[in-house]
Amino acid sequence: MSRDPKRMSGGKPSGEKRSRKTAKPTGEDATRMLTHKVKTAKGRKMSSKLWIERQINDPYVVKAKMMGYRSRAAFKLQELDEKFNLIAKDALIVDLGCAPGGWVQIALERGAKHVVGIDILPVEIVAGADLIEMDFMDENAPDVIKARMQGQPSLVMSDLAANTTGHRKTDHLRTVALVESAADFAMDVLAPGGHFITKVFQGGAEGRLLDLLKSRFDVVKHAKPKSSRAGSPEMYLVAKGFRGRK
Repeated sequence: MSRDPKRMSGGKPSGEKRSRKTAKPTGEDATRMLTHKVKTAKGRKMSSKLWIERQINDPYVVKAKMMGYRSRAAFKLQELDEKFNLIAKDALIVDLGCAPGGWVQIALERGAKHVVGIDILPVEIVAGADLIEMDFMDENAPDVIKARMQGQPSLVMSDLAANTTGHRKTDHLRTVALVESAADFAMDVLAPGGHFITKVFQGGAEGRLLDLLKSRFDVVKHAKPKSSRAGSPEMYLVAKGFRGRK
């Protein structure tokens, strides 16, 4: 970005041409033109430096802060709802892996009456939501969530992701286990006609899960929101029209 010219006493020097002013970009166009570099500090890994640069130059991160959303992930749910019409007015919704609360905010903003969320990390209070600090993979977690629901949810959404260990095969298996557990829980609690969305990763072993969902839901589709980073392997699996428990 250019600096403002310094004021000179006595006006402009003779013979100097006046520069033509151009309109400044606004909104998201402006944020995309800004490129901030982060100096490598002692003790900071290059991967951390690149992550910080990506965050501060990401237009969705900037937009989330401007709009008061807790994370850029809020826009992913917003896009999915606009495309698939998932959030019904006065709905009861369960959010698995709800930290830091962006999806909870969007669900309530779009008409949900109550959201029950769970995450292993603490989440700041959101009016209209019942937030549980607990590992979803804890054997007691499903019963704790059910006790807070006060009815059958019309949507179960999962943005769960396993903490990485650095061992690719182990990380993959842990992620698959999370996704399958979320699906099993959804099919245990959903109201007939309800919906389920979950984060998955390209190249993941989804065969069993896809077959199961297709046998229990009317429509099952993959989607990648525009707000999902282009280089990320994440996608979302959307299952609509739950046929009920067998």
